[in-house]
Amino acid sequence: ERSSHDVPKPRGGGLVIVTLTLAVFFVYQVIEPLLPWNIFWAFLGGAVTIALVSWIDDLRSLLPTFRFGVHFLSSFIVVIAVGYWQEIEIPVFGLIELNWEGWLVTVLWIVGAINAYNFMDGLDGIAGGQGVVAGLGWAVLGWLLAQPVVLVLGLLLAAASLGFLLHNWQPAKIFMGDVGSAFLGFSFAVLPLLLQDQPQAPVWGFLLVWSFVFDAAYTFLRRLLKREAVFSAHRSHLYQRLVISGLSHPVVSSYYIGMALGGVVCAVGLAQDWPGAEVGTVVSIFSLCIFLYVFTHWREKSDSTRALQ
Repeated sequence: ERSSHDVPKPRGGGLVIVTLTLAVFFVYQVIEPLLPWNIFWAFLGGAVTIALVSWIDDLRSLLPTFRFGVHFLSSFIVVIAVGYWQEIEIPVFGLIELNWEGWLVTVLWIVGAINAYNFMDGLDGIAGGQGVVAGLGWAVLGWLLAQPVVLVLGLLLAAASLGFLLHNWQPAKIFMGDVGSAFLGFSFAVLPLLLQDQPQAPVWGFLLVWSFVFDAAYTFLRRLLKREAVFSAHRSHLYQRLVISGLSHPVVSSYYIGMALGGVVCAVGLAQDWPGAEVGTVVSIFSLCIFLYVFTHWREKSDSTRALQ
């Protein structure tokens, strides 16, 4: 009753994204190590664990508490190996020093990104398109900063997402499933952690997936304030409401892909210290958030008016 589709579709296509990305990344690591082996094994172990549990959840639904427990465990493993954010440079606001709370912020970022990506995977092409854009964004940043691990992993995630997207654009032949969305969310959350010497890296990580984070966070808080069961299935995300209002899957997915591209431009501008990049980023993202909110409500109101007529 909450599906955006009229007929059943096979899910679990994200297994291909997980398998290809990790297999090629492993081969590259063996031939030319990009990461210290302890960090590589922590990332690989966390990614495989999350993908495996998510795949089982695709086959038979698991308790949310169990899934969250696995997400937190995998996040802790990565943070222990890689480290946590001790300072974050936020545009306009400047450098913020973190002490013990850096652990909490880092773990919550990873867990939040996993679930935000998972929540947003409900439309043909939206999660795959975001994967292509965010992966390419990280590849560009890796190239500009001379960080080969970010460049390689970004390209792998983009290429795997693109291959899947060819079969997931409307009319979709297959769905990504939690196995793919949770893995992509985890990977895009860990990538900024690999740039510990860049205090702006957390902001770049947010910008490359900002529309997913905003939609998921806004919907979660809205349902929480309305005292709804926030972990139960629903159709109240902004992207779902836009489709219900009459827009097609390709239109809504393309809009979110366009917003993701805007985030890439902002992230590159900050990394390259373009003139006015900080103010421009804050104004642009805030304006797009407001526009998405207003546009969704306008579409719903217009649809209700047409229905009455």
